[in-house]
Amino acid sequence: MLTKDVLIDKIEVVENGAVQVRQTTRVMENGVELSKSYHRWVLTPGMNTDNQELRVQAICHAVWTPEIVAAFEANRQQHLNPIHQQV
Repeated sequence: MLTKDVLIDKIEVVENGAVQVRQTTRVMENGVELSKSYHRWVLTPGMNTDNQELRVQAICHAVWTPEIVAAFEANRQQHLNPIHQQV
């Protein structure tokens, strides 16, 4: 019998507070893995996580303190609007 398992098997928090999520899809036949594929995405501090699995939401909620969100946004703005100083 063919079955398909889809699960989030890796959730990582990186230095800037972003949360990286990996979802694995496995196709099995009688308990033997026929194929495996991965889908990855990144959630950045302050993003809406309503459509994420509850475990992912909980991690984001725990990690994304107001300070982390503010620092991420400040860094993003700095890279969007670089200031060039002339010497």
